[in-house]
Amino acid sequence: MRPSTLRALKRAAELTRQNRLTEAVLIAEPVILAADSYEGDETLRWLAEHVTDFTGQDIKETP
Repeated sequence: MRPSTLRALKRAAELTRQNRLTEAVLIAEPVILAADSYEGDETLRWLAEHVTDFTGQDIKETP
């Protein structure tokens, strides 16, 4: 993943935790849409692994 993409995703997570969802989407959406298939897959994995970065809560898996 490009460093600029990672910075955008981290900033979007920070804004989401601050309940600034519109701003978060404005930052994250362009980099997600511009990703090629490899980076897009990597971005999806990163997002799945960092759910708590966006929510600020620990998500427990249910059996």
